[in-house]
Amino acid sequence: MNKQELIGSVAETTGLPRPQAAQAVEAVFDAVSAALKSGDEVRLVGFGTFSVSKRKASTGRNPRTGEPMKIEASSSPKFKAGKSLRDAVNL
Repeated sequence: MNKQELIGSVAETTGLPRPQAAQAVEAVFDAVSAALKSGDEVRLVGFGTFSVSKRKASTGRNPRTGEPMKIEASSSPKFKAGKSLRDAVNL
């Protein structure tokens, strides 16, 4: 399912016109992104938890030349599925 299919499904399920369903989906994405950006985690009981994983700086090797190179510290979004979602997928 892509974003447009998700918007269509939300519109059909809620009875909202497609433009309003698109605004609702975008608002959810924006709220999750903003919370993660500020360092919070988003817990949706039964669905899952969005959080930010911090990676330390490290030293790696360039695969072409074998030279050592610095890999900078970074943050990455992470999702852990909740029990209800896992159960729904594992019928």
